[in-house]
Amino acid sequence: MFGDYFGFSFVRSNAGNSTSNVVLNNPADISVIVIYFLVVLGVGVWAMVRTNRATVGGFFLAGRSMVWWPIGASLFASNIGSGHFVGIAGTAAAGGIAIGGFEWNALIVVVILGWLFVPIYIKAGVVTMPEYLKKRFGGQRIRIYLSVLSLFLYVFTKISADMFSGAIFINQALGLNIYLAVILLLMITALYTVTGGLAAVIYTDTLQTVIMLVGSFILMGFAFNEVGGYEKFQEGFMNAVPSVTTNISAECYEPRADSFHIFRNAITGDLPWPGLVFGLTIQAGWYWCTDQVIVQRCLSAKNLSHVKGGCILCGYLKLLPMFLMVFPGMISRILYADVVACVDPDECKKYCGASVGCTNIAYPKLVVDLMPNGLRGLMLSVMLASLMSSLTSIFNSASTLFTMDIYTKIRRSASEKELMIAGRVFILVLIGVSIAWIPVVQSAQSGQLFDYIQSITSYLTPPVAAVFMLAVFCKRVNEAGAFFGLTIGLCIGLCRMIAEFAFGTGSCVTPSKCPTIICGVHYLYFSIILFVISCIIIVGISLMTKPIEDKHLYRLCWSLRNNEEERVDLEQDDWVDNNNSMDIEEPEEEPGFCKKAVMCFCGLEQKKAPKLTPEEEEELQKKLTDTSEMPLWRNVVNANAIILLCVAVFLHGFFG
Repeated sequence: MFGDYFGFSFVRSNAGNSTSNVVLNNPADISVIVIYFLVVLGVGVWAMVRTNRATVGGFFLAGRSMVWWPIGASLFASNIGSGHFVGIAGTAAAGGIAIGGFEWNALIVVVILGWLFVPIYIKAGVVTMPEYLKKRFGGQRIRIYLSVLSLFLYVFTKISADMFSGAIFINQALGLNIYLAVILLLMITALYTVTGGLAAVIYTDTLQTVIMLVGSFILMGFAFNEVGGYEKFQEGFMNAVPSVTTNISAECYEPRADSFHIFRNAITGDLPWPGLVFGLTIQAGWYWCTDQVIVQRCLSAKNLSHVKGGCILCGYLKLLPMFLMVFPGMISRILYADVVACVDPDECKKYCGASVGCTNIAYPKLVVDLMPNGLRGLMLSVMLASLMSSLTSIFNSASTLFTMDIYTKIRRSASEKELMIAGRVFILVLIGVSIAWIPVVQSAQSGQLFDYIQSITSYLTPPVAAVFMLAVFCKRVNEAGAFFGLTIGLCIGLCRMIAEFAFGTGSCVTPSKCPTIICGVHYLYFSIILFVISCIIIVGISLMTKPIEDKHLYRLCWSLRNNEEERVDLEQDDWVDNNNSMDIEEPEEEPGFCKKAVMCFCGLEQKKAPKLTPEEEEELQKKLTDTSEMPLWRNVVNANAIILLCVAVFLHGFFG
């Protein structure tokens, strides 16, 4: 009963799957996996020992000491989770290369992140995105709203989706008790997130990126070799139909005529081109420019040139998913048309346990069937790497949001040590809630995992993207406009999301009964509409209410970014380090060995930082908010940004 509720079987189903008995029980595969885990944990421990984890700046921002290449690798690894390998390959198997446009859109948005948004965040001197909005608008309601919404989105679209996709892969590859396997992975993931802080996460992300790329390239080579090259691949995909179709309409199982085009018909396309160009950019703007997981990595950089260099490296890496995930997913449909492209509900249930379709198993099935011993273990490591790297990033950022934006409201006088403990405990709570949400992920959006993630994002995030964009580029916008824009936009988005869950999204064989006026608008078009409505509400209410004086906005918006005058904060910080206020000389008990070991492991060593004079504190703050660049490196990153944008335009034109 328990296993059935969570959608996982405690024993592997053998029905109809030729690879059902493949279990990674050979020495080569097991050795690779064990070595992988030892290396990852070794890197985590090295980062734990090497970095300062006993302060908020050290744990959450890696002491602002990171250079461009780990930042770029961490941005990429944080973004590419097992949900990408399973979801993108699955959607590609169902509909062709258009899903690759989701990845290439990021080539443009990461430049916007590094050149327009991060300089403002650095000058503002913030740790979290809700903290920026609090400084920009004042009041508490926007900051708390955004923190809670972000945590909900982490649970709904990131943690649970990544765990579910990881479970699909493990189910195909291992034939083990998946539910316990996922919990074990989460325990290891949480372990080095809790102990190491952001520095450990970034360094392990860099290692994960290398592993992901090597393994994915090898699999792509095997896949193209199996189908006989690119031309045979194009021809084979257009003919990949299942043998059992009963009396189902041909449009439900034949590949789309526009399978090899990114830009598709604005009305009849499954991913219409205006939605892909404009609607997707709104979602990407929210994710890349305002999401805590991404921005936190940029804020850990030594200086602005390293931020831009990291964004550029991430952009170059984002060129690869089309070749490493989209094409292999489509090849899987060619090789296993009866399984991956199944359309008859009974057949699909037999192959993968889901009546709506089996495209989600496209990538895992390719790994299990094509890779030889040893390399199969490497690819499992790749999937575990992508799962764990994205989860570690989310855990660290979510604990930052909770600690700095919510817990400080409950405990205004909390010590720094208490905040560190609260952030670590919250990670464990987050895991429990996310596991409970997995059944919803499994049944939503007709089993298309990536569509589920993108649709939820389209319904909930456009108002947030509108607020951040206007906060940075329009100083006339005030707190009242921002708050009502967020809340009204959220209500509109929730109406669509709840209706879709209530009626179900259906499938080609059994369409949804949701009224066309509610669910008939494509989710990417809905994103555009919601963004425009939110902007109109924000600007309209702001113009009808009192503006914020410039003295409160110095270095918080684009037009005042270089103003050197002292800013008068609209509201004081909720939490300050209280350790310095406790300077009364009291005899301290020497902790026992066990307590010492635990405190060291969790980065809570009783090391008193030297007390700074007001002049030294001012100098330190000036250094942390400095956005100056050396002319040479500024020119290097600017030239690379232009090259990246040109590559993005060329690829969209070539595959459009």
